[in-house]
Amino acid sequence: MGTCWLFLNTEYLFKQTKGLDDKVVEFQGQECLTSAFFKLYLPRISSAFLFFSTFFFFFFSLSLSLYIGFTHYLLLIILSAKSIFGRMEGGAGKSAPKEKKGRLERICVFCGSRPGYKSAFSDAALELGKLLVERKIDLVYGGGSVGLMGFISRTVFNGGCHVLGVIPKALLPHEISGETIGEVKTVADMHQRKAEMAKHADAFIALPGGYGTMEELLEMISWSQLGIHDKPVGLLNVDGYYNSLLALFDKGVEEGFIEDSARRIVVIANTAAELLKKMEEYAPVHDKVARKQSWEVDNFLHE
Repeated sequence: MGTCWLFLNTEYLFKQTKGLDDKVVEFQGQECLTSAFFKLYLPRISSAFLFFSTFFFFFFSLSLSLYIGFTHYLLLIILSAKSIFGRMEGGAGKSAPKEKKGRLERICVFCGSRPGYKSAFSDAALELGKLLVERKIDLVYGGGSVGLMGFISRTVFNGGCHVLGVIPKALLPHEISGETIGEVKTVADMHQRKAEMAKHADAFIALPGGYGTMEELLEMISWSQLGIHDKPVGLLNVDGYYNSLLALFDKGVEEGFIEDSARRIVVIANTAAELLKKMEEYAPVHDKVARKQSWEVDNFLHE
């Protein structure tokens, strides 16, 4: 566009200046020199100004286009180089690996409302609580603030992880002493307590405890065998506390009441670190009695 304007104005300028000398002579005898100047030269000056303005606009537009084009091209080179070197730093065109998140985010712990006579029991509860904090795993438990329940819940809560306690209303005076720890959910009965804990957990761990702890452990094992859930069920066998129970399981296999594959539902270890490692790697190998979808309770147990 600028080139067309330049050509047209140049042609117009030459046409206007053609025969200028003849017209000057003609005006000499009729008007003064000043009047002749304005009448003859002013249009030429205007044409010249328009010519040079058009030329400047054309030159400026061309320069600006070249500058923008060069800047864009330089930016593309820089971005391409950055991308290439970034891939090289990631290793042979592969992106840097992302930090892998653990499989277990919330673990339900069954344990006694008493500390037991051996210090090894409370030490195990504290050790497990610290490991949960280190791995950023939240705790679901029976809601009590006494015994082993109190040890592990305080450790996890003070470490900054979320603690959910589920406790039947009838047990509030017996298992909670002083202030509650974390979030406490009150339910109607023991069955609802277990169902709520199972619903909010990715796995289960049993520490030493009494009848209630054993009953909770056995129900989670039974639910896994039946096909209600496929979550890992761990047993922390502190100082051989559960040796007799494990022997009973073996006796059940020996006498034909428990399938050998079902015996491996329980993940067993003597330390918290070993147990968590095994549970992370757990994969069900037993035959389920029924498909998970066939259980009406499935919607209640899983979010």
